[in-house]
Amino acid sequence: MNPRPQFALFGLFILAAVPVCVLADPAPAAVSAFNAYVNTVESRLAEQHHAQTSFLTPLASAPETETRLRRGDLIIDKLTPSTPPVMPGAMLHHWRGTAFVAGATAADFLRVTRNFSAYPKFFAPQILQAKVIAQQGDRLQASMRVRQHHIITVVYDIASDIAYGRLDLQHQFSIAHSTKISEIDAPGTAKEHALSSGEEHGYLWRLNTYWSFEQRDGGLYMQIESVSLSRSIPTALAWVIGPFVESVPRE
Repeated sequence: MNPRPQFALFGLFILAAVPVCVLADPAPAAVSAFNAYVNTVESRLAEQHHAQTSFLTPLASAPETETRLRRGDLIIDKLTPSTPPVMPGAMLHHWRGTAFVAGATAADFLRVTRNFSAYPKFFAPQILQAKVIAQQGDRLQASMRVRQHHIITVVYDIASDIAYGRLDLQHQFSIAHSTKISEIDAPGTAKEHALSSGEEHGYLWRLNTYWSFEQRDGGLYMQIESVSLSRSIPTALAWVIGPFVESVPRE
């Protein structure tokens, strides 16, 4: 019998059942390194958004890339540096997804993404609840309850500050910074409650998302980048826990 699957399940059980109290919150040095990385990403995106020709990040020039987008494929790239910044007790995650929707417009995209009350309908079962808390022009505060299932199920309440911007009607973008992430225990039951900092598992400490969308070629090109921070993984369990921890920000 191959013991590896059994060890995998055992490792995930440990991950789900045992909070890492020492690392309940990210260390100040990890937060500082994360913020510095975010500043670099946002500076690059700000430069891109200054011109139509550079609004989206170029993808691989292989002919099949354009073909895949046109047939409806989602292209996902891992952007986390091979040598990431030093973040004591924490891990950096950086992903980008690119897609094309024929016949869609920038106005369609804005209408869908700003209709938070409809998120549970559009994006079930990952998004369970969503609402706008406050809004002033193109800036708003919103909250979402997000469900992630990878052998175990994790539910978060994520509050974010979101800002929308544009170069013109065909080239627009949004920036979202999480302001509070709470892991929810027993969601949807009478015992539902947010775990304390000493109880939560640290699967997701920070989450920033960056949408860029460009209307051309009879449809809408969309890119989203996510930059997130999670707890680090014990070396002995990295082979089993790593894929789970990384799957949360990727999805």
